[in-house]
Amino acid sequence: MTSLAVMLFLALAAIAAVHVAWGLGMRWPAESERDLVALVVGRTGQTRMPGPLECFAAAAALLCAGLVALAMADLLHVRGPPLLATTAGAVATLVFAGRGIAAYLPAWRRRFAQEPFAAMDQGWYAPLCLLFALAFGLLLARRLAGWP
Repeated sequence: MTSLAVMLFLALAAIAAVHVAWGLGMRWPAESERDLVALVVGRTGQTRMPGPLECFAAAAALLCAGLVALAMADLLHVRGPPLLATTAGAVATLVFAGRGIAAYLPAWRRRFAQEPFAAMDQGWYAPLCLLFALAFGLLLARRLAGWP
């Protein structure tokens, strides 16, 4: 489970780094802001990227989730009761599962219908969130069962 936690941390840290770069004005992997919005935001009618504060907040949340993965595998010491890391892991599991499932719901599809985001969401973003949820769920199960 140590390897799983480290891989989860590295993946989430990499995604967080891209969000920081977007907050600093980077437009990769698109050529323009409008194209980037269509690729990574997808909200119907939106043509501007979220501001730096929103990008940095998303990056912080992703990095925190990665740190939770490390804490769940006892690779990062967390002050407080052991239940803190377990609870944070359960929350991360639910958040990633919820985000992954949301992509397939009609209300989400209407709100985030801009292409190519809509296709990327169902083909890549949501499955990745579900994979993250599964990884957190495995770490959580291990922790609750007291496995090494």
